[in-house]
Parts: sequence; C-alpha cells; structure tokens
Amino acid sequence: MPLTFASYNIRKAVGLDRRRDHERILRVLLEMDADVVALQEADRRFGRRMAALPLDAIQAATDYVPVPLSMKPDSLGWHGNALLVRRGIDIVDAAAVPLPVLEPRGAIRADLDAGGQRVRVLGMHLDISGLRRRHQVRTVLRHVTDCDGDCPTVMMGDFNEWARKGCFREFGEDWRVLAPGRTFPSRQPLAFLDRMIISAQWSVLGTSVHHSALSAIGSDHLPIFARLDLPKN
Repeated sequence: MPLTFASYNIRKAVGLDRRRDHERILRVLLEMDADVVALQEADRRFGRRMAALPLDAIQAATDYVPVPLSMKPDSLGWHGNALLVRRGIDIVDAAAVPLPVLEPRGAIRADLDAGGQRVRVLGMHLDISGLRRRHQVRTVLRHVTDCDGDCPTVMMGDFNEWARKGCFREFGEDWRVLAPGRTFPSRQPLAFLDRMIISAQWSVLGTSVHHSALSAIGSDHLPIFARLDLPKN
C-alpha cells in the first residue's frame, strides 16, 4: 500500500516568533497527515533533555506512536532524533545508530510492519562538517547492511548539506536521493537541507515541501514529505 513519509526539523518547537509552542508543531503534523514522521531536534539539548513534544500531547492530539528510543526518561528520541508511526503500523525492531561526531548528532532506525510488508526507516541529523557528514553517511550505510534481512528502506532527515552532491556521493546506484524543495530558512527558503534517500524497491508517487501559515513560523525549517509505493510482485 502507498505510504507517506515526512521529515521535520522542529528546532525544539521554538518558532520564528521565539515562542516554544509544541501545539503548533502538532498541528503542522496533522496538516501533513503522514504515516511515518522523522523529527530532528525533538528534545531539548541540555539537562534532562526533555521532549519538545510531550508524549501526552502527542497521544491526545494525534494517532502517532513514538518509536521507543529515548536516551532519558523525559526524552522523545536519541540525540533529538525521533520517529513517529501511525497507529496500525507495527514496530518490529528499533535501534539507535551511533555516529562519529564532533557535536551532538545521531541517527535512529526502525523496522515496521505495514500491512504485512516489512519496511525500514531511518531518521538522522548530520554534522555541519562536510567530511564528518560523509563519515556519518558511511556509518549509516554500514548499519543498514548489517541489519537482519533486506527490505524497502527510507532514510530521511536534516542532512545539513548545502552542496548539490556532497555527502550524497556516498550513496551508490541502489539508492535514490529525493530533494522535494528548499526548506531553510523557513520564511524565505534557500537551501535543500532536508532530503530523503530511498532504496530501489520504491516508486515515487509525489514529493513536496509542506508550506503553510503554521509551518512558515513553527521552526526555521519547513517539513518535507513523499508519497511512496511498492509495486506488486
């Protein structure tokens, strides 16, 4: 069945008006209505690393279930990376993907069962250093190779890549890089910082940047989404 994937750097739910407003972020997620969402900067950076999107608010306002990968009891994700999955899609397996870092960065992976089809999803937020980004992509690819079984895979997140190719050169011919559009800065987007990389099994039904009145001020990034399908055998 077709699935919609989305990625959104929510900047700890602090908008361009400098207000921390998790309800605004949740409304943006409802606008997109994706099946799987990768979030970056979903936790505060210091101290208890409290979730910028409280779990009870997610449960009350949406039909998403967070993939359980919290670093601390009050966190939502791993180094700010979180995955939200629509209820009815089963979480089969999940793991943090430690990255070589100069600053707090990370990646996470979840294997899902969507209508009997196993799907692998990775969310990530890569370094501002170009060399470090390439090392991090290689680490993610090794992790995927070492996973149990081969299945349709979607990688998405804030790659912090301003160049046209840069770290995307690390992906071979088995991968397709999707750049739905300019996402940063959200008020007047100039850069394609947020991308998706998909395995060869997927067909692309459509991609876009979600630009609404709320998303324009909810974070310094605009969210992206892609509608993907798996051809019948």
